[in-house]
Amino acid sequence: MILLVVEHADGKVSKSSREMIAAARALRREGPITALVLGSAVAAIAAEVAFSVDQVLVADMPELAQYDAELWAAAVAQIASEGEASVVLIAGSRSGREYSPRVAVKLDSPLLEDVVSLQSKGDSLIAERYTYLARVTETVEAKAPIVIASIKPGAFTSATPRANAAEQFDVDLNLPPRRLHVTGKITEHSARISLEEAEIVVSGGRGVGSAEGFTRLVEALADQLGAAVGATRAIVDAGWRPYSEQVGQTGKTVQPKVYIAIGISGAVQHLSGMNKSKVTVAINRDAEAPIFKIADYGIVGDAAQIVPAIIEALRR
Repeated sequence: MILLVVEHADGKVSKSSREMIAAARALRREGPITALVLGSAVAAIAAEVAFSVDQVLVADMPELAQYDAELWAAAVAQIASEGEASVVLIAGSRSGREYSPRVAVKLDSPLLEDVVSLQSKGDSLIAERYTYLARVTETVEAKAPIVIASIKPGAFTSATPRANAAEQFDVDLNLPPRRLHVTGKITEHSARISLEEAEIVVSGGRGVGSAEGFTRLVEALADQLGAAVGATRAIVDAGWRPYSEQVGQTGKTVQPKVYIAIGISGAVQHLSGMNKSKVTVAINRDAEAPIFKIADYGIVGDAAQIVPAIIEALRR
């Protein structure tokens, strides 16, 4: 079977989970596509994902109410081993990147990290992933009884639900004692769509001039387009925007349908986080800015004049 670990938050199945289902369908391997739902009070999650896979395994336990890399790794390794999985798919999220190597070690299996393409070739699994700051696409091959793969967010189109729901099964887990205890949690609340979920991203760099300029240009345009807001590392380091909005090598990787870069010169560290966007629009006063080398559409000029004109046109 192909086993995929469902990511969910706030009672909803994440977009990355739907993308993993699409990746599993593309493999066309023998055996069912099986979704593993870990957590506490996850009946709604299991019911939702059941319309996209062949069967659902549910571990609804109080011990799994909070994410813990050791517990997640133990649970996934146990189910993969008992179910004789040939492939285990894990989301390439922050938590997925944390526990997927642990699963690979427990199963003595190869790990294909952050893959953007996945296909079967005989007994082997062929994957593509980006390297050298996403300038190079690397092809890797793994051949083993069980192969672990983490799927890069945004690399696959979300799978469409089916008409009929798959059967659900409760599973018993032999979990190790919890060694990590969370004493507090801070949740950032925002009315905006998240960077990972957005189809349109509007980002700003030093060229916006100030924190007020960022609000007046980037946020205002994002509001008109129903877009997510992104920022360069320089903007975040300056304290103008929170780290959660940082796009780039040390921030988030996004692959929206449209990425609008305002006042961003295009340092390679930033490009590595957004250069796989479907369409890139760049606005910069410097005609030689590196961002224009990857942009599909470019506007050379003062963002302080161009962006308000675009916003006014959208309002009309």
